[in-house]
Amino acid sequence: MHSKHVTKLYFLIILLSIGLNSFSQKKDSVKVTSQFSGSLGVTTNGLSIIPTFSLNAPAVNVLLSVKRNRFSFDPDIRLTFDGRRGGMVFWFRYQAVKGKRFNLQTGAHPAYNLQLRTVTDGTSTYNITQARRFIATEIFPSYRLTKNVSLGVYYLKGFGLQKDGPLSSHFLTFNANFSSLPIFKDHLLQFTPQVFYLKLDKEDGFYYTHTIGISSPKHPILLQSTINKEIKTNITGSRDFSWNLTVFYSFNRKYGRSQEQEVYRIAEQVTEF
Repeated sequence: MHSKHVTKLYFLIILLSIGLNSFSQKKDSVKVTSQFSGSLGVTTNGLSIIPTFSLNAPAVNVLLSVKRNRFSFDPDIRLTFDGRRGGMVFWFRYQAVKGKRFNLQTGAHPAYNLQLRTVTDGTSTYNITQARRFIATEIFPSYRLTKNVSLGVYYLKGFGLQKDGPLSSHFLTFNANFSSLPIFKDHLLQFTPQVFYLKLDKEDGFYYTHTIGISSPKHPILLQSTINKEIKTNITGSRDFSWNLTVFYSFNRKYGRSQEQEVYRIAEQVTEF
């Protein structure tokens, strides 16, 4: 072969090698830096994040999460179809410990509780929506026993910012999480039972609650049901038994950066609820 052709061939091989190597490094060096996930649902009965309280009416659930490194912003909105009753919680969370078995999450939020209130103006009586304001902090240590089983303790301390409602609340749960349990074909079961103690000012009570869900990694639709049962309580407005059935559409998108700081969408998958 002519030396000029050999030189050109070597030069072409070198260029291809550099190009393939650069592409490989870019792909391998992409690191997840942020994540956007959420669930949009319709339920037969809107339950609060403290399941003692319910709307006793169909509701819309909007659960979103924007994560970057160990920080996340997690809005949690649960409203009746007319938007006049429900709650809006805006969580700011930090993953203090993230290990193979032990995890510790902390957080704080402002929240609004929307309720109907009867107002009399002269001879006229009508209902208005009142927004009660709250702030709260949380701590959530958990320990993973196996790939599919974990145990945890969750504590929430809340403060009411108005006099016509609870001024101080304590919510303490002992919970277990059985996740990604295969049941048929590609469908998975998640079961989350918990026993909790709730104290609102001078009233308190003990409860049992659990959530059962069925999902598939191939489909974004989740089917979920929660029940709540009194054990012993004197809390005003508490119901002996409540439950719901919810259908969620879930999504999970991850984003990353290469060494050249170009943004890539890494993956899209169904969120585990």
